[in-house]
Amino acid sequence: MRRPAILVLSRTKNVAGQMERGTASIQLVILMPALFTLLFVGMQAAMIYHGRTVAIAAAQEGARATAAQNGTTTAGRDAATAFITSAGGDDVLQSVHVTARRTATSATVTITATTLSVVPGWTPRVMQSASAPSERLTR
Repeated sequence: MRRPAILVLSRTKNVAGQMERGTASIQLVILMPALFTLLFVGMQAAMIYHGRTVAIAAAQEGARATAAQNGTTTAGRDAATAFITSAGGDDVLQSVHVTARRTATSATVTITATTLSVVPGWTPRVMQSASAPSERLTR
C-alpha cells in the first residue's frame, strides 16, 4: 500500500540566504494604486464615450425634427432634450445646452454638456453636432 505524499512547504530564500518575508505586502502597496488608477481611467473613458454617444444621438434626433418640412428650431431643441431625458437625463449628461439652427437648405443641432466624473474637481465637457438637409418643396 502506498503512503500519502506529504507536502512540505518551505520558505523561499533569496541569493544571500535570507528569508523573503513581507515581500507580498510591499508588492501590493506598489501595485494596488497602479491597478486602481488603471481601473478608474477605464471607467472615466467609458463614461465619456457613453456621454458622447448619447449627445450625438440626441443631436441627430433634433436635427431630423428641425429639418422636417414643417420643423422648427424649437421642435428640434425639444426632440433633442426629450432624447437625452429618455437616455438617462442627469445620470448621463449634466448642464445640457441645446442649440438649433435652420436655414433654407440645412438644419443643425449642437449639444453641449458635461459627463459624470470619477475624478474629483474635473468635469469632462462633451460637444456634438449633427446636420441634416432641410425638407422643402421645390418646383
